[in-house]
Amino acid sequence: MMCDVHDDTDTGADTEDDVDQEWFAEEDESSPTPAKSSAPPWRILIVDDDQQVHAVTRLVLADMSYHGRSVEFLSVYSGLEARAALVEYTDIAVVFLDVVMETDDAGLRLAHYIRQDLGNLAIRIILRTGQPGQAPERQVIEQYEINDYKAKGELTADKLYTAAATALRSYRHITALESSRRGLEKIIDASASLFEARSMGQFIEGVVLQLRSLIPGARGLLLCTSSTRSRRNPTAPLSFQVVAGAGAFEGYQGRAIEEALSVDICQEILDAHRTQYNLFLEDRCVIICRSREYAASAVYLAGHPPLEPIDRQLLEIFCNKVAIGLDNVYLHEQLLATQRATVHALGKLAEYKDEVTGDHVQRVGRIARRIAERMRVLGFYSETLTDDYIERIELAAMLHDVGKVAIPDAILQKPGPLDPDQRANMQRHAAVGGSILTEAAGLVDRPTYLSMGAEIAQGHHERFDGQGYPAGLSGQDIPLAGRITAVADIYDALIHERQYKPAWPKEKAINLIREEEGRHFDPKVVEAFLSLVGED
Repeated sequence: MMCDVHDDTDTGADTEDDVDQEWFAEEDESSPTPAKSSAPPWRILIVDDDQQVHAVTRLVLADMSYHGRSVEFLSVYSGLEARAALVEYTDIAVVFLDVVMETDDAGLRLAHYIRQDLGNLAIRIILRTGQPGQAPERQVIEQYEINDYKAKGELTADKLYTAAATALRSYRHITALESSRRGLEKIIDASASLFEARSMGQFIEGVVLQLRSLIPGARGLLLCTSSTRSRRNPTAPLSFQVVAGAGAFEGYQGRAIEEALSVDICQEILDAHRTQYNLFLEDRCVIICRSREYAASAVYLAGHPPLEPIDRQLLEIFCNKVAIGLDNVYLHEQLLATQRATVHALGKLAEYKDEVTGDHVQRVGRIARRIAERMRVLGFYSETLTDDYIERIELAAMLHDVGKVAIPDAILQKPGPLDPDQRANMQRHAAVGGSILTEAAGLVDRPTYLSMGAEIAQGHHERFDGQGYPAGLSGQDIPLAGRITAVADIYDALIHERQYKPAWPKEKAINLIREEEGRHFDPKVVEAFLSLVGED
């Protein structure tokens, strides 16, 4: 294949004297020379078996510039060579196409190949023929999806320029629409995946990943949020902190922007936030994320080519979605924090009545979560032990003894052994706790830490062999969360001092749990527990 690439100053081997004079009729030589741009040039493919046609086209359009971009020419001399060029160069904007080349209909076959085989509907095809009778205009336009039809004998320099400019304008609009469509698809897909994030860390990691996909040419990007000013303290000095960085800003996380970035970049970020206007410069930009609840945030992109208006709009749309996502994740985390505080208060209430020192309920919650995580690693009950289940069990296990609020202080605080009546009264706390939490859980439509807490409160004193209380359940009939919390609760109670006993050595407590495998405890829970204590 002969595919010659010429920039806007190369006119080929032919001289002006070789050019058919009719191509220069009506030519206006007073057109101003457009300014050069750093943007890539438009590619125009010339497909013609006549060398003079190539020379004339390059000569006439040598100084052409459209939308700040120059023109680059590809020259081929047959339909077969053109096919190879179209596969190699996927960004060709315009094809000047002859009809008669190696065959009488080579150009028409190429047009069909572009539209049907390649599925390229964006490229603009201008048919140029010296034999109009060979390819009647109406028939060609209707059958081959040609965008323009020119007879070579009528094509002056001005008309050639006009045809090229019109074709480039149309191509730009079509590709902008397609870019917009693809960009919006990316934003929709990104929004769906971002909004699945359950933590701020996951969300921010997703934002960086999607930004790199949306503007792949950026040398570096970072996301920063205000670290000192909040809605509760709006008069505090504004200081931004980097929460995520990529490319040139990799590893900047956790640093104040004044420490990590140049004075100019810091000022651009602060100015954009102060004015609440996004800043777009030739090779960098600042986009404000206008959150309602979360801290002031901004995205900074550097080292990218000049952004088209559509790219700017897509960035702004995406960052608006990011702002909504930041609010959602922040409110979700605040809700979890509120739940944890409520659970902690309820658990401490039971501890207070029992005069248990330390943070027994929190320790039991952490141990239960770690056992559940290890059971999943070992492949036990993997369908049940989802991320949501493991997240809920830590909170739910903290409520295991909430029913003790109904037990008389004289029984809870008795330093010695309980008599049979007192023991029966004490055992009521499991059923009472289950009842309280079941009623509370009924106010919510979906499973929550309250519904799991009810299972734990009522099930953590059941035994795997059926000899426990309050219902005498055995084996798999005991809720899994109750079986897990039973091990966590007894282990922590044994290794800490109570008013009726001293603290046991850890090894002694571990041995007891090992001995009770299959009787008091679920063997799979014990196996997971033992693998944990073997490490820690």
